[in-house]
Parts: sequence; structure tokens; C-alpha cells
Amino acid sequence: MPELPEVEVTRRSFASQIAGAQVLSVTLGKPLRWPLGRAPSSLVGARVQQVRRRGKYLLIDLDRGMLMVHLGMSGSLRFATQPPAALGPHEHFDMQTDRGTLRLHDPRRFGAVIATDGDDDPVARKLLDGLGMEPLDAHHFRWELFRDGLARSRTPIKPLLLGGKLVVGVGNIYASEVLFASRIAPTTPAQAISAVKARRLFQAIRDILALAVERGGTTLRDFSNADGLPGHFQLQAKVYGREGLPCVQCDRPIALLRQGQRSTFYCPHCQKS
Repeated sequence: MPELPEVEVTRRSFASQIAGAQVLSVTLGKPLRWPLGRAPSSLVGARVQQVRRRGKYLLIDLDRGMLMVHLGMSGSLRFATQPPAALGPHEHFDMQTDRGTLRLHDPRRFGAVIATDGDDDPVARKLLDGLGMEPLDAHHFRWELFRDGLARSRTPIKPLLLGGKLVVGVGNIYASEVLFASRIAPTTPAQAISAVKARRLFQAIRDILALAVERGGTTLRDFSNADGLPGHFQLQAKVYGREGLPCVQCDRPIALLRQGQRSTFYCPHCQKS
């Protein structure tokens, strides 16, 4: 599933190319998780202003309204300056502009493209208002708020990170990695984490997500950016996907446990409560 680094990598790979483009046509394929919300023809003539990101949502600001794009479990965007081929069976949104074509490829159709009137639109507010702090934004990701959020929660730290209400973007792969870097057991109640380890976790979230963006995200199956390029962060993983292999710190085997039906990889020796 594309997480924050993959979505940010996607944004960076086409944002500058599409800024200023005028929409020439919009074509829909099979229905996605949520409907577009208006007639595709209503977007024709709009001009793209910028592409932002909030959590795992790409926000394409138009001079009249905003498109919210979510990649779901298997979605990817492509931006091509050459004339596009006909829509394939897994391509469900096609926006042709005078600078190129933006197309959503999504085999499982859990993604979405939603047209709204902007940030204050009730649909946008419903999807975005409950999101936690942005870890790659130094002004938004604040130590005091993070520390207080941990202190108020009895939830085990791994599910708390995945929940996205305290901090966004720490998906399953990255949660295992930041907890290993912080030497925190994934089952530790958030409020039981010491101040020293909490500060270590705060820094690890920023550092590891930034590294993942730098490496182009993680490609385990089919993720690629808007240029069709895969990510390489998986080559940097210390624990994820390494069950039974020796820990890079202590040489003891990496363990696997299930938390909320999600796989958690950790080192029982290095990661103590």
C-alpha cells in the first residue's frame, strides 16, 4: 500500500510539470472507491495551480476547486507528455491537459479521485480534518504535541502510529523501522515509553520517512512514481521482511508478530519495553 513517502515521491515527480496546465478533457474508467462527485466535463477549462499533499492524499489545486487523489492499496499515477494510449482495464481516471496527461492506474480500485470546492468543502474537511501531524514539516511536527499524544494513550505504540491521528504517514513498513531505530518494543503502551525513547522515536520518524522519500519510496510489488520509476527504500530496511534473519545490531533472529492483522517485524533483544 502506498504510504506517505510513496505519495510524496509521486507528487514531486509530476507537480512542476502539471502546474499551470489547462484541463482539456477528463475520462473515467470503472468506478473507484468513491465517485468523482461531479460531471467530468465540469473540470474542462480549469487550470492547475499546484499539487500539495496532506497525509496520503494528493491535493491538486485548480483555479476553480480541488481534486483529491488517494492511491488506495495498489494505485499509481502516471504523467506523460506524449499522446496517451487508450485506457486499459486498470486505468480509471484520465485527465488530459495542454502539458500532458495524468492517469490513475489501480488494479484493485481502492483508490479515489474526488472533485471538491477546496479545503473548506465538507467532503474535504471530513477526510482531512482528523489527520495527525505532518512528520516532514518541521513547523507542523512538534515534539511537545507528540510527547503529550503518547502520554494520553494506552494503545500499543505500533497500532497508534498506524492510526494516523497522532502523526500521519508512518505506515506498516515504516512503523517497524522507526521502532527498531528507537529500540522500542512494538507492543509497548504509548504512555509507558520513556522520555528518552520518545524523543528518539520522534527523531526516527522524521529521519526514516525523509530517507524513504530520498530513496524514491518502497517498491515491494508494483509501486512506481509518475515517471514509472520504482522506489529503493526496501534495500535500506533493517527489520521489515527479515523474519529469521540476523539482526543488524545483535545478530539474533528478527521476529514476526501480528498486530491488528498487520505484520510487525522486530528484534526481541534490541527492542525492549
